[in-house]
Amino acid sequence: MTNNYQLLPEWTQQEAMMLVWPDKNTDWHPWLENVQRVYLNIIESLNQANTHVVLLVRSDEIKNCLSRLKKSRRVLIVSAQYNDTWIRDYGFLSCGNKSGLRPIEFVFNGWGQKFDATKDNKINQDVLSQLCQQPIKSINLVVEGGALEIDQYGTLLSTELCLSNPKRNGDKPIISYQQDFERDLGAKHSIILQNGHLEGDDTDGHIDTLVRFTPDKGLVIQSAFNRPDDSHFEGLAALVKECQQILPTHKIFELPLPHIVNSQGDRLPASYANFLISNQHILCPIYQQTEDTLALQVMQNAYPEFTIVPINCLPLVQQFGSLHCISMQIPCGILKPEVLHCFANGVCVYE
Repeated sequence: MTNNYQLLPEWTQQEAMMLVWPDKNTDWHPWLENVQRVYLNIIESLNQANTHVVLLVRSDEIKNCLSRLKKSRRVLIVSAQYNDTWIRDYGFLSCGNKSGLRPIEFVFNGWGQKFDATKDNKINQDVLSQLCQQPIKSINLVVEGGALEIDQYGTLLSTELCLSNPKRNGDKPIISYQQDFERDLGAKHSIILQNGHLEGDDTDGHIDTLVRFTPDKGLVIQSAFNRPDDSHFEGLAALVKECQQILPTHKIFELPLPHIVNSQGDRLPASYANFLISNQHILCPIYQQTEDTLALQVMQNAYPEFTIVPINCLPLVQQFGSLHCISMQIPCGILKPEVLHCFANGVCVYE
C-alpha cells in the first residue's frame, strides 16, 4: 500500500462495530440461547459507548434476530452467508493517512486450513464493500486480524507460532512478513514474538489472546503469575520477559490466568487479554471465575482514562474464542453517509 497508509490502533474513534449473528447453523448451536444473550449484551454495551453495530445475519434468521433486538438499538442488519462468526479474522481492517481512510483485506483460510472458510473469505467483497466509501483493497496474503496488534506509533506485534504455520503462507520467512507489514500496513517496527500460547487455541497463538497495547506505551499481557503450577506458567512468563526485553520503556500490566475446562475435560483458552476497545470504553471478558475481579482491576490500571465494562464471556469460550475474536471495529470515516443515516431510527435492515 502506498501514500503512507497505516493500520489504525483500536482506540481510534469508531463509528461502528461489526458482529456476526450466531444461529443454529453455526457451531454455537449447543449453547445458542446463552451465546445470543452475550451478543445482545455486547450490542447494548457498544451502543452505550456511542458505537453503532453492523450485524451480519443469514437471510432466514433475520426475523428471529429482529425479535431479539430492542427497536431502539442502533443496529444495521445486513444479510450475509457465512461459515462462522469470528469476524475479527476475516472482516476488513482499516488503514489511514492524512488524507483519509482505506479498508483492506487479507486472505482468510480458516486458520491454516483447519476449518472451511470459503464463505467467510467472500464477506468483505460480496457484502461489506457496499457499505464503505472506498473500495476494499485485497492483499494476496493469508493473515487474520486477530494476529495483528498495532499502536499509534506504528509498532506492530504478531507471533511467530501463528505466522510460521506452513498452511497459511508456505515457508514464508519472518523477515518477509515484516516487509509485507511495512508495505501493506505502514508498520514502522514489526515485532514477532516467540513465546506464549494458550491450550485449545485453534489460531496458533493470536496476539489478541496474549499481548495488547495501551495508548500511553503500556503492554497488557496474559500472564499466569497467579498459577505457578499451571502448564502455561513457563511459556507466559517467558512472554512477559520477552516483551520487557524488546520494549523496555513500556509499562507491563500482567493479567491473571483462569482455569476453565469444558464438559469433556478440555482446557479452554480463556484470556482476559481478548478485550475490545471502543470509544473510550473497554469491553472486558470475564468468565465467572475468581480471577475476574483482579483482571478488571488490572485493566482499569492499564487504561485509567477508559470505562471498563465487564462482559460475561463464559459461553463464548466454550467455542475456544472470546470477545475480541467475534468483533471488528470500523473507525469513523469508513462507512458511507447513507449507511450511517440508517442508524438514526434504531434497528434497521439494510436493503
